[in-house]
Parts: sequence; structure tokens; C-alpha cells
Amino acid sequence: MIDRPVSPVTRGKAEPNGSLADFIWFRTGGPAQWLVRPADVEDLAATMHALDPEVPVMPIGVGSNLIVRDGGVPGIVVRLPKAMARVAVEHGRVRAGGGAMGIGVASAARDAGVAGLEFLRGIPGTVGGAVRMNAGAYGRDVSDILIEVTVVTRTGAVETWPAARLGYRYRHSDLPAGAVVVEAVFAGEPGDPAVIGAEMDRIAAEREASQPLRSRTGGSTFKNPAGHKAWTLIDAAGCRGLRNGDAQVSEKHCNFLLNLGQARSAEIEALGEEVRARVFAHSGVGLEWEIQRVGLPA
Repeated sequence: MIDRPVSPVTRGKAEPNGSLADFIWFRTGGPAQWLVRPADVEDLAATMHALDPEVPVMPIGVGSNLIVRDGGVPGIVVRLPKAMARVAVEHGRVRAGGGAMGIGVASAARDAGVAGLEFLRGIPGTVGGAVRMNAGAYGRDVSDILIEVTVVTRTGAVETWPAARLGYRYRHSDLPAGAVVVEAVFAGEPGDPAVIGAEMDRIAAEREASQPLRSRTGGSTFKNPAGHKAWTLIDAAGCRGLRNGDAQVSEKHCNFLLNLGQARSAEIEALGEEVRARVFAHSGVGLEWEIQRVGLPA
């Protein structure tokens, strides 16, 4: 943890040793040195500006694609409140707060007859996380629909960036460390709400049938290498159902890792590294983590 005093000033809530395992999908990992829930964008900007520049800041949404290591996260973890999760549709564009969930954005677009955002129904995280990692599903990525994003930088500046400035690549953006996505504007096209809803239902049913949605998991574990599907490489290497204590490779979809109950983050991460080693030994293909692994070991 950071040795120097870290005392965030906010009109929202600031909790020392704030639990992350309470909401991270894996339900594992150590605490944040400080867990900050700002009141609004202006409050977040003031908090960031007042912090010692050496104090790291990390935004976390719902932790749906995240391993928090057992020693916790030094510095400040920012979690946006519901007030920063609003969604509005304006002239065929969808404006969403950084804390909004993908399903909420897709549903608002559907209700307003805006097509093209249906795939967000299949992304279980927040807008902030989706924008940062160029999340995608069912043939589309955030980079296909993003018009602009508003961020609070590590220095506390509030800036609006065009999508091109994010330098999008597969599951990656150039958004700097410590910057927090507070709003995004997405492009859509006119559509029939019934048709849009049917496509969202199809996506939901396909996810339910193929992914371990009712388990403690971290979503898609490894990026798909060029020309391959990660899950087929994992399966071919004999890793389906592989265990390390209470950490397991899902039987249902082997690019998902599970916490069967009492797994520690170290066990989950070690299992992922074992999968990578076995896949490389079997196929010569190196798997790259898609799940973000953050914090310190115990």
C-alpha cells in the first residue's frame, strides 16, 4: 500500500480499507486502500485534483472482468454512484453515464427505437469499463458505436475526447491510467423496438445457454488470438474442468474461470497461468489475458 498519507476529500463517500470482494464478480481479493464514491463529476474532478500526484487511482465498475489480488489495491479505487449511471437518448444518439450497465444502455436504445446497440446486452459491465477496454460481443465492439467520451483525468481535468483519440485496438484503448470515464455518447440508427428487442432476447438466450452466468466468474478470461478462438485452444489442451483448489476452468465454457466457493485470487490467477502454459505446450499459441489483474499479492 501507499506509505504516505492518503486522505481523499469528497462530498461523496470515502471508505478506508474498502471491500472490493463484496461486489467483484469473483467475490475474491483484498480491499482498496481507499474506496471513493464521488457525489458527481465535479466532486470527482476536485477529489482527483487535490490528491498527491503519486497516489494511484483506479476506477472499477462492477468488476465483471477483473481479478483483484489478495493483497488489495493501493491508493484510490473510484466507484461511480447511481447518479452517474443515467442514460438518455437524444436525436438518435445514446448518452450514458460511466456507471451505467450495458443492459441499461441497450434497453434505453430499444425503447427509443435506436438500433445498433443490441450487442451491449451481452456485455455485463459498465460503460466506463466497456469504453476503456473496447468491449465487444456478437460481432461488434464499442469502437463501432462510440462518438465521444468524457473523462476526468488523473489531474482532475474534465475533458471530452472524440472516439479517434482513444486509439482503439482489440480489447484495448489508449485511455491513460487513472483517467475515469464519466460519460459516453454512442451512435445508433432508427429501428423497430420489437425487432431490436427480439435481437436482445436472442443474445440473452445465447449467453444463458453457453456461459456460466450464474457462477462466480470473471467473464471471458483470454483474448482470442488471431485466427483462433481461445476456448477451442483451451479445450484441445485438455483444460476443461481443470481445478486449482476451489478455482476451476468452467465445464460449460472453458474460456471462463470460476470460484467454486472459497478460492483465493492467487489460486484463480495461478489456474489461468497453468491454462496458458498447457495451451502453449499443446498448440504453440500464447494466450493473452483479457481479464484485468490488479493489486498486490498477499
